[in-house]
Amino acid sequence: MKISDFDYHLPPKLIAQRPVEPRDRSRLMILHRASSSIEHHCFFEIVDYLSSGDALVFNDSRVIPARLLGQKSSTVSKVEILLLRRLDNCIWETLVRPGRKVIVGTKINITNKFTDNNKGITAEVLEQGEGGIRVVHFSDETLLERLGEVPLPPYIHTPLVKPERYQTVYAKTKGSVAAPTAGLHFTPRLLNELQQKGVRFAFVTLHIGLDTFRPVRVDDPSQHPIHKEYGELSPEIAALLNQTKKEGKRLVAVGTSTVRLIEAATQAGTIQPFTGWVDLFILPRYRFRITDAMITNFHLPKSTLLMLVSAFAGTEFILQAYEQAKNLGYRFYSLGDAMLIS
Repeated sequence: MKISDFDYHLPPKLIAQRPVEPRDRSRLMILHRASSSIEHHCFFEIVDYLSSGDALVFNDSRVIPARLLGQKSSTVSKVEILLLRRLDNCIWETLVRPGRKVIVGTKINITNKFTDNNKGITAEVLEQGEGGIRVVHFSDETLLERLGEVPLPPYIHTPLVKPERYQTVYAKTKGSVAAPTAGLHFTPRLLNELQQKGVRFAFVTLHIGLDTFRPVRVDDPSQHPIHKEYGELSPEIAALLNQTKKEGKRLVAVGTSTVRLIEAATQAGTIQPFTGWVDLFILPRYRFRITDAMITNFHLPKSTLLMLVSAFAGTEFILQAYEQAKNLGYRFYSLGDAMLIS
């Protein structure tokens, strides 16, 4: 297995810069693993492919305003800080850009026009890691939400008119630095229609972190260091999902983040309540423990997310589907179209 196995060419015009309105009018490609066949639909038609008693497993993590802009106190050099995870009171693991000259002891002043009297805070670098990773102490943690903005992926060049459009309609628990984008296609109306059909809803939490932004830079993907992400799956949800399986119904994971959490929480075919860090790296030849189907978007070449869906459906089948999507003008990446792999 090589990183080149997960490469493909994508014309830039197919990278979605704006979301479709309404959300559930995006396109939906359906991949049938058993028959290696492909169908093309609109996302709201997913109702026809779910049965009463099936469980949709959603990631309810909410994107935080994790992008902070400042400048080094010793110079006028601009610095961008991306919050990754909270380590302690006022102390965060972050990704700093450009990070090369931001060393231990560097202080960064952060302000914006929305704070009272232009009030800002100071960030001081405590520890220095690889690839721009820095442990930072903030002088006042209470202002982070007002000073920050929701980070969009670097391939999206058009600011969103409504930042809430980069949140799922069921987003609840703050903590992600990127949206669980497979869930962006659901609307309240569609959720209500699914409930009326008897589809069960299960909400779990996995806060999406660094690997959404970090490319795989090694030739052997198994040597890529996966970043830990914090997740929670309650006893009530574990019981619901286990009952669903017992009845012979399907667990349909909404997004790759959800897949990683429920797979990590499964032991001997049974989902256990879970609270802690998830570092499960799913590559081809992984044996799935509990996931029956998944809803996902179209992912970047050579990404860990593309590797996960390739593990689920087969690399050759996934790349074949991607070629069809390109030829038919599907919209790719975070704000793009979706697929259901059944």
